[in-house]
Amino acid sequence: MSRSRQRQRQGPSAAPDAPRLDLEPDCARCFGLCCVAPAFAKSTDFALDKPAGTPCPHLQEDFACEIHARLREEGFRGCVVFDCLGAGQKVAQHTYGGRDWRQAPETAGEMFEVFGVMRELHELLRFLAEALTLPKARRVHDRVRAALDETEALTRAEPTTLLAVDVGAHRAGIAALLLEASELARAGVARPRNEHRGADLIGARLAGSDLRGANFRGAYLIGADLSGTDLRLADLTGADLRDADLRGADLSEALFLTSAQLTAARGDRATKLPRRLRPPVHWQRRAAQPPRPR
Repeated sequence: MSRSRQRQRQGPSAAPDAPRLDLEPDCARCFGLCCVAPAFAKSTDFALDKPAGTPCPHLQEDFACEIHARLREEGFRGCVVFDCLGAGQKVAQHTYGGRDWRQAPETAGEMFEVFGVMRELHELLRFLAEALTLPKARRVHDRVRAALDETEALTRAEPTTLLAVDVGAHRAGIAALLLEASELARAGVARPRNEHRGADLIGARLAGSDLRGANFRGAYLIGADLSGTDLRLADLTGADLRDADLRGADLSEALFLTSAQLTAARGDRATKLPRRLRPPVHWQRRAAQPPRPR
């Protein structure tokens, strides 16, 4: 799933005024870990089956992807959407000191497991950093910063320590803290009818709706029509936005929105995004299409 060494940066992963963390993928400093460590299942996201720990056939000797410029056309949409949040180069350059799994095959299995843990920790860092930029959540900032410092320290640990981390328990504790920050940020805006945590909204027609302060944590919005919606201060943590129509939507103050979610969705030049995020390249390339019938 590696992006090329010439991959263009999509803007800072942390919001303005957040701690300076290395959460941007830098494929030139990685060992193609996302092309090897995870398993692929042949589907609409991947053109082939690939077992975990086996290099993708498109991974080259220099760890670049030979079809990077054509991933969507070749049936690898899942690779386009994936964002390691800087976990790849952290494992490659810090945890393993720049020695790759081809040079040291005895480390390969361990390195691939460590990559999975590091990716989880970096995602938590990204959300914690954003929580520190929410003025209304100031009363929990001390706890958020403590959690961020603890998590960042874990990312600098030795492989054995990383593999001993109970990622599920660590994530659960931080998730509760992030929810508290979200509720404070949305206070006064959220409405009971906009409580959609974990909801099945696949294909839902919500175009033009006022969804300010809505809770979409973990919601399934696959193929949903969100065109022209007001999603300011909506919590989109973990929401599945694959093929969701975000054309003309206002996400300028959306909470915990990621570049991967945007890449999975459809938008246009009228879609308003937070300053920390840039529109995916494929949004620019899509030919103008009229709004879907409602």
